[in-house]
Amino acid sequence: MSSSKSRAAERTARAQQARAEQERAERRRKLLSVGGVVLAMVLVIGVGFLVQRDRDTSADVAAPSAGQGDYGVTIGEADAPHDIVIYEDFLCPFCGELEEASRADLARLAEEGKVTVEYRPFELLSRISDYSGRATNAFAVVLEESGPEVAKAFHDLLFENQPSESGPFPSDEDLVELAVEAGAQEDAVAEGIESGARSDWVDEATQAAQDAGVQGTPTVLLDGEVVNGGSVEEIAELLVAGVE
Repeated sequence: MSSSKSRAAERTARAQQARAEQERAERRRKLLSVGGVVLAMVLVIGVGFLVQRDRDTSADVAAPSAGQGDYGVTIGEADAPHDIVIYEDFLCPFCGELEEASRADLARLAEEGKVTVEYRPFELLSRISDYSGRATNAFAVVLEESGPEVAKAFHDLLFENQPSESGPFPSDEDLVELAVEAGAQEDAVAEGIESGARSDWVDEATQAAQDAGVQGTPTVLLDGEVVNGGSVEEIAELLVAGVE
């Protein structure tokens, strides 16, 4: 009788121990799960802060007027009554949003003779990916080898095919294909794009932007004054209103 009671007590003790171990394991799983969520939130907040800081364009900017810069592509007549300068990075998502929101209107206003617009790409987001510099190098190669009209078409395609900041990022071969789609001859631009032949242009364009006081992208100037808004859509609207 005592033996039966002893065995029952042992079974009860083992069951209690098993439940205790299961509860500890569940607590560990929950802690790890919460920790992963917190880490993910920290990473998201960190990247958001980085992009927001790179978007900060509140500082004074003293830049050459549209059509007078050495590192960009221009649309519109040189004697138009207004000028717009857009400093941009081909990886910057806000630049992509501004391009989408403003391209058609700015092209129309330039065609009507109301504004000269100069797009000045440079390398800002290299700490996120080398795509920023590679795309700017590709733009410089196309501009030099194929001229401003093809370079502007290539510029537009780069934003239409803009990758996420987290990748995957287009290869140099992808950039060559886009250049050819824009109108460049492959044998004229492929080697320069794939070898980074105009990295000096990228460095100089980046230094010129820094010398002008540009601290974030997009930095947009209308008639020499920085245009700020609560969103890129608002900036686009202010540009159109300021020209029309």
